[in-house]
Amino acid sequence: MQADTQNTPPTTEDARRPAAERRRQTLDRLATERDIWLATSHPEHGPHQAPFWFSWDGRAVWVCTGAASATVRNVREERRVHLSLPDTADVVMLQGEADCYADQDVPEEAADRFTAKFGWDPRREEGSFVYIRITPAVIRAWRDEPELRGRVIMRDGTWL
Repeated sequence: MQADTQNTPPTTEDARRPAAERRRQTLDRLATERDIWLATSHPEHGPHQAPFWFSWDGRAVWVCTGAASATVRNVREERRVHLSLPDTADVVMLQGEADCYADQDVPEEAADRFTAKFGWDPRREEGSFVYIRITPAVIRAWRDEPELRGRVIMRDGTWL
């Protein structure tokens, strides 16, 4: 069976992409998609998962949220996080470490990229916002069972 649109992956068992293609397509998705799920944890409050708009700078994922959010509270306690794009037929999952930046302390390039992508600048809002930069250490990408073997395309921050 062939994919009916450019974004819909093929579903045949013979559809195994070479690692280079999987990496390229993952980078394309990180550069163009809008939403990502961010999972955090806290020793007293447990796990927390929330969807965010995100931008990709070629090395890290950036999200922005209210300074008083559970996500910010958790990241300040435990920097290790897990991210995933929302498509379950074309899985991309990232594990990494997060760093928080107050909206007035965020690198200008990162905030400007976020603003350009979404047309919203949290630095201009009345409330306090925090940008969170997630640097991936591990990235997994796969479609269907044939791609489970070899799904790790980044390990220890190095593309495989």
